[in-house]
Amino acid sequence: MLSEIAKNSVLGNSVRLGIMLYLLPRRKVLFKTLQEVLELTPGNLDSHLKFLKRHGYVEVRKIIADRPRTAVWITDLGAEETMEYIKVLKEAFSHN
Repeated sequence: MLSEIAKNSVLGNSVRLGIMLYLLPRRKVLFKTLQEVLELTPGNLDSHLKFLKRHGYVEVRKIIADRPRTAVWITDLGAEETMEYIKVLKEAFSHN
């Protein structure tokens, strides 16, 4: 069970897992909000988002609201993988 957790190099990082857990119930969030909630620098968040995007877990796009902003969406793959990761974590730690 723990070997399954270790296999997921995408969600095995606490920052990336935090990003995905924040996105999961919301589906979409502004970059600035995510940065503030997770207390990350813009560069650090951008680096993790690029990694998540490269693996198909998120989409990052510019949107026009009152002004141009960057928004982050969780993909179906990202939601599925995050839910599976949570399930594996629960199973691994509920047997103790």
